[in-house]
This record gives sequence, C-alpha cells and structure tokens, in this order.
Amino acid sequence: MSVSKEELLHIANLSDLEVKDSEIEKYLKNLDDILDYVKILEKAPIGDLDETIGANDNVNVFRKDEIKNFDNINGLLENAPGLENNMYKIPKVLQ
Repeated sequence: MSVSKEELLHIANLSDLEVKDSEIEKYLKNLDDILDYVKILEKAPIGDLDETIGANDNVNVFRKDEIKNFDNINGLLENAPGLENNMYKIPKVLQ
C-alpha cells in the first residue's frame, strides 16, 4: 500500500503537524515501510493461539495507609518562601 503526498499532507493537517517540503519524501517512505510491516503482521498465523490477557499473574499491590508523624517541621518550613502563623505563605495566584 502506498500513501500519496496529498494523503500525507491531509494526515499531517488532521494531526496538526507541520511537514516541510524537504521532509515529505522521508515521511512517505516511512509510512510505506510501516504499512508494509502491518501487511506482514496481518498474515501471521494466529488461529491456533489461545487468548492471552496478561503475560503474568502480577496485580496491583497497594501499601496500607498509615499515619506517620513528621518530626522535622522546622526543616520543612525553612524552605518556605514566606511564613505566617507557622504555615507556608505564598504569593496570590488568582486575581
């Protein structure tokens, strides 16, 4: 399958990409190579394969929520751009 210059420019326009005239031939060749590879993949014999959802049995492991006391509050407040009532004071960001 071959992609025409017009199709490439249409795809670039839909993707909001700027394609320079000097790059068009390179992109056309790359797209042709990708489409040729997809043709090869489409011919792969997969009829005898079982459906695979995951390659392993790993599942998400979440840690237990635990309350921990933070002992170095003064060290934390040293990084503040400003302090007020022992809390961070930052510049107003909304008007």
